[in-house]
Amino acid sequence: MISNNNIVASFYKFIPWAEYKSFKEIIQKVCENNGVLGTILLASEGINGSISGGEIEVKNVIIYLKSIRNFSDLEIKYSKAFGKTFRKMRVRLKKEIVSMGKRDINPFQRTGKYLGPEAWDKLLDEKDVIVVDTRNTYEHSIGSFIGARFASTKSFRDFPEWADKNLKELKNQKIAMYCTGGIRCEKASSYLLAKGYKNVFQLHGGILKYLENKSKDQSKWSGECFVFDYRVSLEHGLEKGKHEMCHACRMPLSERDRSSELYIPEISCPHCHDRQTPKSIKRFEERKFQMKLRQEREELEQRQDK
Repeated sequence: MISNNNIVASFYKFIPWAEYKSFKEIIQKVCENNGVLGTILLASEGINGSISGGEIEVKNVIIYLKSIRNFSDLEIKYSKAFGKTFRKMRVRLKKEIVSMGKRDINPFQRTGKYLGPEAWDKLLDEKDVIVVDTRNTYEHSIGSFIGARFASTKSFRDFPEWADKNLKELKNQKIAMYCTGGIRCEKASSYLLAKGYKNVFQLHGGILKYLENKSKDQSKWSGECFVFDYRVSLEHGLEKGKHEMCHACRMPLSERDRSSELYIPEISCPHCHDRQTPKSIKRFEERKFQMKLRQEREELEQRQDK
């Protein structure tokens, strides 16, 4: 149950969609008319999005999306919004709804076997199962499933090369893959199957669905889950985590990171302080000033509306 008025809705679906370009403007308008913020990606392979706003308004957008042919069964993951989750609303046309950069990979036709949280835990208890975290380095640095192998990539586009180097001798073993919401595993598992891997499994709904359904004392997850919005990280029950984001390098920051003398809000953190230049510092200071002005304008407008 969603207990507060503002919610986040995340969704994706792989399906051939030749006319996707014609929906960009109308989806943008439906979102704007409902005061919804976030990002929705449209491509010939399907749709991928995460939006936030009032519960009624978000569900109005979902109703429209489900009215589009082939998206009536669009699966939605709802979670709590904590303050302003996104800065603006963008509907974008892309070559891929999640970028791997590999042709002939079609999750609509073939993916790994879906596992819910209980089946996932049972699989992880088996011997000789290879657990693969398909996320990037900054994501798994704050939380993961125990015993997972990390792709250690900066971009999902690097995953095929990592898999070719690190998993090539394991084609007959069980491989259990996971990511934040499930979408990257769709392509990652499809890629492995195309390469001849025999037993590929994926956590259905990703880490977020797992954390929603598993209590901490019965969970195989350790840490927090990075999310691509202003919430930064989530814990079990999809409650807000303790991490914040460095607006200079985008790394998630722990309480220890934020207590460092190298942490300057909106300017630098222990991960990027040594890489900053006078020019970059000046740029971030100007952005910080502009953000403060925008916040003051929004607060003034809210007071005037009352």
